[in-house]
Amino acid sequence: MNIDVARYRRPLIVAAACAAAGGLILFGGWLWYSAVQTRGLSAYAEAMTHAQASQAQGSGDARARAIRELEAVLAQYPSNVAAGQAAYELGNLRYLNREYPAARGAFEVALAKGAKGALRTLSRAGIAYTWESERDFAKASAAFRAALEGLRPQDFLYEELVLGLARNQELSGQKEAAVATYRGLLQDLPRARRSDVVRARLAALGVASEP
Repeated sequence: MNIDVARYRRPLIVAAACAAAGGLILFGGWLWYSAVQTRGLSAYAEAMTHAQASQAQGSGDARARAIRELEAVLAQYPSNVAAGQAAYELGNLRYLNREYPAARGAFEVALAKGAKGALRTLSRAGIAYTWESERDFAKASAAFRAALEGLRPQDFLYEELVLGLARNQELSGQKEAAVATYRGLLQDLPRARRSDVVRARLAALGVASEP
């Protein structure tokens, strides 16, 4: 029986050619993506350096320039790995300008970009502080509770966030909740750095440090 080997080889050759072309396309796509990420990282690094410098200078004009630069780079490279950090820096600058809704929006963008670890905690805390600065103490309390989700007493910012929650509970007239939060902090962190502040607040509320 004669078998036309060429007949069977042609589909294989075509398939191999397609696979090779696909591989080249994927490799080219990776190179393009890598180049875009690299350019983006460079742009973000420059923008964030200017942002941090503007905070140190305390100049409104410098902050305004840094804000424009951060917004531009976020618009140009929205998927870059540094986008979350840049959005957080933008939130800080907006907060310093007392632009609280805009600051909150930037912190929310940082979270939406997948902020993790300390950056996630800082962004959540930033949201809480914007509500507090707007004197919406109920929303601030809710935001501080959200920031505390998943944190342990020894974790970064835990003490500050609990104090923020208790303070806003006080300010919104939730005395019993504030007392419970203050006492809970003393139980969780007997050697809290600001335990004197906690005891002073409990005394001001007319209750003892322990039930």
